[in-house]
Amino acid sequence: MSARAAKGSVLGMAYAVFCYLGFLGSFAYFVLFANDLWVPTSLNGEPTHTLPVALAINLGLILMWGLQHSVMARKRFKDVWTRLIPASAERATYCLASALALTAVCVGWAPIEGDIWHLEGGAAIVMWVVGGLGWVILLAASFEIDHFELFGLKQGWFAWRGKDLPEHPLKQRFLYKWVRHPIQLGVFIGVWATPHLSWSHALFAGSMTAYIFIGLYFEERDLIRHYGEAYRAYQRRVPKLIPFPRLGADDASPLPQPTHAESK
Repeated sequence: MSARAAKGSVLGMAYAVFCYLGFLGSFAYFVLFANDLWVPTSLNGEPTHTLPVALAINLGLILMWGLQHSVMARKRFKDVWTRLIPASAERATYCLASALALTAVCVGWAPIEGDIWHLEGGAAIVMWVVGGLGWVILLAASFEIDHFELFGLKQGWFAWRGKDLPEHPLKQRFLYKWVRHPIQLGVFIGVWATPHLSWSHALFAGSMTAYIFIGLYFEERDLIRHYGEAYRAYQRRVPKLIPFPRLGADDASPLPQPTHAESK
């Protein structure tokens, strides 16, 4: 089916831009929230709930985010969903839903009392630099695959122009030579590398880390279905999340370029 048949229009392109800007705004809030910078809600704020209530609220928010982020990424859901909306708007809608869910986590988070560490001076600067590097890795990895397809803009643009979105070839890029999922590696570094690790922050970072590993389990199953043996060869050659050398890997194995599903 062509993109024009998928009801591409100026309105569809405007919707894609709106969703893209909405996700960028929510993600910027998320990064600032994770670092206690310049936003009204805080991981390390004054507790307003008892510990059991705070745990229930926070784990419920993370569960909501995880379900939205993973369920909407699965092919079975997409097959049903694109009967209701144009296929060219599916990715943008996913990003908009993710933006709303992520904002709900940040706004609704219930702080928990107590610190694990609170660094100052040179040690704090090191943590800021490492954490910032994590967010840079995430952003760079999004451009190494296809940033604008990742966030639904390219789908809207191709639909508006009446063209089919091209398939990605199986190829390797810089960060993807080191780990299969550098976007998630960036999140992992970003949420843990902080000069002020409270119990509240540790719960937040630990929950996000748990989601990363659960989400990647389903994501890798989808990538194997899509790329077959080429992706299995990639798995054997390149580690999932933590960069370390794989001894005895076959350098001649074809390497896939992960699609937009990488972020789900």
